[in-house]
Amino acid sequence: MKLILASSSPRRAQILRDAGFDFTIQPANVDESLAPGEAVEAYVARIAQAKAHAVAGRALADGTPAIVIAADTVVLAGKQILPKPKDADDARRMLRLLNATTHEVLTGLFVIRAYDGISFAHLERTRVEFTRISDLDIDAYIQTKEPFDKAGAYGIQGIGGRFVRKVDGCYFNVMGLPLSRLWEILRQMRWEDLNLMIAAQK
Repeated sequence: MKLILASSSPRRAQILRDAGFDFTIQPANVDESLAPGEAVEAYVARIAQAKAHAVAGRALADGTPAIVIAADTVVLAGKQILPKPKDADDARRMLRLLNATTHEVLTGLFVIRAYDGISFAHLERTRVEFTRISDLDIDAYIQTKEPFDKAGAYGIQGIGGRFVRKVDGCYFNVMGLPLSRLWEILRQMRWEDLNLMIAAQK
């Protein structure tokens, strides 16, 4: 049973690769705009589901027996969503917001079995506490270019990990994919059993 990651995120791919999964990558091109008045929990759940269905539709059309994994992650400072920064000033603004405070990282996870539509949805929430950092620290970090392709303008698995004092919840969720929960879902979907059945039929 083929696993497809419906994401172009190198961090999500690395999480799966390091955990020993064999998978392919098929990014889903969906509109990720926030709807007016939409709650952040509903937003990440909706985008993850849209990504999964888009890629599952392709697999179904190709006749590929596959399970599609999709996720959408946001960094939340109070009630403010922090996407990827647009430029250095935007990254500086975000890092100042996170400085010496606790913020949340929310991921909508959606997994679907393409051939029969069986699916599981999950919302993962992690609280991250930042240490106090100076403007010099922030400017030096921005110079590394690491903040620019990451929601919230930091990468916990990289240089930005220096600023993280405490993580309450799933560490991998902060990187964009709650690994343990995904594994539980795949076991509920009998992914390993399906692989054995397919191998036996060959």
